[in-house]
Amino acid sequence: METLLYTAELIQEGGTYKLVVQDKLRDTVQTTQVPRAAVDKLPTFLSMLSAKLNSGLPHGRR
Repeated sequence: METLLYTAELIQEGGTYKLVVQDKLRDTVQTTQVPRAAVDKLPTFLSMLSAKLNSGLPHGRR
């Protein structure tokens, strides 16, 4: 059974970016401005995180 813990949205408004994270268990929302440089690096960061987390898994479970 899966339980949704958090949702995240990256929103562009004009020339600015805003990250909105909702904690589904506590029913809270946090919002912060995100610089364009961080937005541009997001795909690379997610790939690195995924590779690091998956490196410890036995073959065949990825």
